[in-house]
Amino acid sequence: MKLYFSPSACSLSPHIVLHEAGLAFEPVLASTKTKKLVDGTDYYTINPKGSVPLLELDNGVRLTEGPAIVQYIADLVPASKLAPAAGTIERYQLMEWLNFITSELHKGFTPLFNPNTPDTYKPILKENLSKKFAYVESQLGEKSYLMGDTFTVADAYLFTVSNWGKYVGIELTPWPKLMAFMQRVSARPAVQKAMKAEGLIK
Repeated sequence: MKLYFSPSACSLSPHIVLHEAGLAFEPVLASTKTKKLVDGTDYYTINPKGSVPLLELDNGVRLTEGPAIVQYIADLVPASKLAPAAGTIERYQLMEWLNFITSELHKGFTPLFNPNTPDTYKPILKENLSKKFAYVESQLGEKSYLMGDTFTVADAYLFTVSNWGKYVGIELTPWPKLMAFMQRVSARPAVQKAMKAEGLIK
């Protein structure tokens, strides 16, 4: 398998999940700015969307969209418990979290990375994200992870997106449970491995 990624982008989520699952894969750097690979290949020829992540299977089939990719990886290794079994209510609750993170958090951050976003609009965006993080804080409660005591693909995604706060001036300190969650996830060996591979930590 090949994972097309860009450092610190949402592709960090499946990068973490692949390590958590213990699967062999080839990481391929794809610049989200130049839309080029290291060898000069036009990334649009691989993914017409021009975005990461993209997971290319050994048979050539390509999957895009992080929430779909991480569930596919989890289902390859059921013993990893990275996702509840298909058809269970817990699996739909996992999907609920993935949808929330992608639509409310991930897309909430996107305009803050766009240089064309007016400065007058940024406080509104940050306030909206703060409300979403407050919801996450309320749902974490005394749980170690979003689904309870077991780390799942939703946690990898939440960690990845929440980490963007430091790039746009959103401090997570108002949410101590989320802060503790971030520290807990950051300490996981698979997370450390993925972050080192992307040059995010030494």
